[in-house]
Amino acid sequence: MKILVDTPVWSQALRRREGNEHAGKLAGLITDGLVVLIGPVMQEVLSGISNEDMFDQLKLKLEQFETAPITTHDYQTAAKFYNTCRKHGVQGSHIDFLICAVAHNNDLLIYTLDGDFKHYAERLPIALYN
Repeated sequence: MKILVDTPVWSQALRRREGNEHAGKLAGLITDGLVVLIGPVMQEVLSGISNEDMFDQLKLKLEQFETAPITTHDYQTAAKFYNTCRKHGVQGSHIDFLICAVAHNNDLLIYTLDGDFKHYAERLPIALYN
């Protein structure tokens, strides 16, 4: 099963490569061809890189990964997920619920370090990567 990798995982892997558990896991997923990106995650990963050469190098590398398209159905699912969670006292960002929706609609696991996703998974039909 393919895996949608969230921003915190990319950030950890890009900042601390040696001896980093998540950098190693991500490298393995990349080698196995299992990594999927969405545009908002790519935007978050690239945001804040002020050095143009570093920005361009990372952009080129990220462009090599499979990108899941985001459809109107995904946005509608994200809104439904937001409402479901909110009804049960679980709050989250619109990007988080979009990640959940795209993962759900495309049968993807979600690999994240964001603890909020554990709360979403209690209420939504999503699966998290270990």
